[in-house]
Amino acid sequence: MSVFSLKVDIAQNRFFNGETSPLFSRVEAQKARAFHKKITGYQPTPLRSLEELAQLFGVSKILVKDESQRFGLNAFKMLGGAYAIARLLCEKYQIDINEFSFEKLKATLTEKMTFATTTDGNHGRGVAWAAQQLGQNAVIYMPKGSARERVDHIRNLGAECIVTDMNYDDTVRLTMKTAQERGWEVVQDTAWEGYTKIPTWIMQGYSTLADEAVEQMQAMGVQRPTHVFLQAGVGAMAGGVLGYLVDVFGAEKLHSVIVEPDLADCVFRSGLKGEIVNVGGDMATIMAGLACGEPNPLGWPLLRNCATQFISCQDKVAALGMRVLGNPLGKDPRIVSGESGAVGLGVLAAVHHHPKREELMQELGLNHDSVVLLISTEGDTDVKHYREVVWEGKHPACS
Repeated sequence: MSVFSLKVDIAQNRFFNGETSPLFSRVEAQKARAFHKKITGYQPTPLRSLEELAQLFGVSKILVKDESQRFGLNAFKMLGGAYAIARLLCEKYQIDINEFSFEKLKATLTEKMTFATTTDGNHGRGVAWAAQQLGQNAVIYMPKGSARERVDHIRNLGAECIVTDMNYDDTVRLTMKTAQERGWEVVQDTAWEGYTKIPTWIMQGYSTLADEAVEQMQAMGVQRPTHVFLQAGVGAMAGGVLGYLVDVFGAEKLHSVIVEPDLADCVFRSGLKGEIVNVGGDMATIMAGLACGEPNPLGWPLLRNCATQFISCQDKVAALGMRVLGNPLGKDPRIVSGESGAVGLGVLAAVHHHPKREELMQELGLNHDSVVLLISTEGDTDVKHYREVVWEGKHPACS
């Protein structure tokens, strides 16, 4: 076995108090899932068990929720955008969300609306998809450096897509300003003063995947995970999913780890300080979906209260995770996981190969009884870069 050292900085959460949030709970997740079940083509995404990899890594189970299978969109993000748009329109037209259908709402709409958002790719694709389903308009802004393939995916859904010369957070501000001037509805997965309702719905929408995962684990005879690794950009997915899991299992009984790229580790730095810390600059990480420098103020309190640890890691960790998932051991299933989706598994692999493996395993509380839940949030949403990493060895672990 090769031994190599990748940067995986682990910080204990000194501010943990286990306080949960009624906004991000099992009850709210099941409301969102009831909505998603009504969408044509809905089915739970697979929960893959990597039995042979778990044995190699010295844990009981590694369970990977494979979101590349979500509605043919290759990522989980539509769960939030579609739910938020539906809730927004139901409120506007006084429709009960429990009686919602895209067909019914499309027939009810009396004016054509424009939904705007900023995205690194997957969230914008979800918003564009929901707008298309309803016969509405979408304008999607993307930060500089966005992959052409991700832009094309959005435009192929009929949306206007504009790539700026700014980073993600500055592009969010541009989107908000333009939407205000033109009367568009902003559907953004981060919050700011006066803008909390829609991002709350988006986070609740994300928790559908957690409700599915718990149901799937129980069908496997697994009562609960001991560990969950959740990647964070602004922290919306991490907050929504962690909120559900700690409501179901208790924060004290779940070892939860929030993982970020070191070039955009705003949640990690906030975890060290106990209050929101923003990160600026280009944030030129390969983990495009996590290239965010300002934590979501809705998700942050829950992460501060309930996360066990925070991790900041280099891009090579995500690349390693992509290769391991795409080249499985023995009879383990193959998982095509993109840069942001693979980083949780990448951390496990980096620990396994690290010269201080035993110390890191102990620090993370991992042992032969551990049941680790990972969320592969996306597939190969940038096929060119995926192949550069997995086929050509870009961002090698040993160099």
